[in-house]
Amino acid sequence: MPVLPQPTQHPLRALLHNEVHARPAEPVSGPAAITNLVMLTDPAQREASRAHLSALMHDHHRTGPDADCTHLRVDFGAFRLRWELHTEFVCWTFMVPLAADAPLNARNPSTAIEEVPQQWLKDLPGQCLSSVHLWILKDAQSDGQGMRHVVKHMLNDDTLAGAAVHMGHTEVCTDFAIHADGYSRILVKPSDSISARRLGRLVQRVLEIETYRMAALLGLPAARKAAVVLGTAERELADLAQAIREAKSDDEPELLDRLTRLAGQVESEYAATHSRFSASKAYFELVDKRIHDLREERLSGLLTIQEFMERRLSPARSTCEWAVHRQNALSQRVSRMSNLLRTRVEIEQHQSNQEILATMNDRQGMQLKLQSTVEGLSVAAITYYITGLITYLTKGAQKMGWPLSPEITAAIAIPVVAFSVWWSLRRLHHKLFGAKH
Repeated sequence: MPVLPQPTQHPLRALLHNEVHARPAEPVSGPAAITNLVMLTDPAQREASRAHLSALMHDHHRTGPDADCTHLRVDFGAFRLRWELHTEFVCWTFMVPLAADAPLNARNPSTAIEEVPQQWLKDLPGQCLSSVHLWILKDAQSDGQGMRHVVKHMLNDDTLAGAAVHMGHTEVCTDFAIHADGYSRILVKPSDSISARRLGRLVQRVLEIETYRMAALLGLPAARKAAVVLGTAERELADLAQAIREAKSDDEPELLDRLTRLAGQVESEYAATHSRFSASKAYFELVDKRIHDLREERLSGLLTIQEFMERRLSPARSTCEWAVHRQNALSQRVSRMSNLLRTRVEIEQHQSNQEILATMNDRQGMQLKLQSTVEGLSVAAITYYITGLITYLTKGAQKMGWPLSPEITAAIAIPVVAFSVWWSLRRLHHKLFGAKH
């Protein structure tokens, strides 16, 4: 085919396209031993995990993963490794085949982790959140005594759960317990008709149930801690509500300060736990999805994995959900209480402002009256000075033939001058203030 010119490609096209192929299931053939380690890591430790993987690969003359790699499968001969980089944790899955005709020692079963370099394994970055040994058994591994014999010796009866999956062709049993070696145990017995890829998808689902279950439970300590803080805040809010109902205007600034402090405490707690509770909710949903994908059928005398989770995991899930509900409800109550108190303060401020405006109006009226008095005195003063000038002019005019005496002329001029001055002031006020005057 000729190479045709391509339009400009989006820089993230390949990355987004390959997302549907991220973390594919590892084909698995039984019998086999599998060990899954989930290391809780911070961003620096996740990068250190990449370097740790590179060190192991370099020891086996392999090229390490690049900086963008989040999933890798490597066959080291003695064991196979599946490495997955997640947002909060790193998964290490080690797989080794078992002899097809050798019975599994139920008292001291061989594990995949025994083939891994122990010092390298000890230095895995992060903190172990989950560690699981999983065995894929065939009829030969049960020494002719069946799956129930192996389960009886390897798992605890008190917490035993199991189911038939793949339309009854595969049995899965686990006790969700940490054994003396620090690992949980899962037993899988498939029929001979199950393909390696289908079995690999089943193993991945079962391991993810344990991984996501533990990740979801990280929200439980935060929920219990938040419950103590929320209880104290709820009592404080109740006391504030009672105090607001009985408070006088002088007490409102103090109450508003207390309410503001309480709102800050509630929002701070919400911000500190919101991401954890949101992550736990997402992990709980993933657990439900993985269990649903198993399509379990009951094994005689055993709880299914779904029933076990509903009984044992539901209280923890409810605790996390209730903590979120209490946080939201308390935040809304604090907000309503703040609005109520602010409304009360604003009403009192409006009333105070009205009183201040009324006082200002009274003062303005007094000033207007005083101004009118001053203006009257100003008219009299101006009239007095103008009349004095007229008197002096009359004295000079008498020598030029003015017939009236200065006193009579002044008497006649006073009303005319006074009216003229008053009218001039009125005109001036009218020009300056218009209708407001």
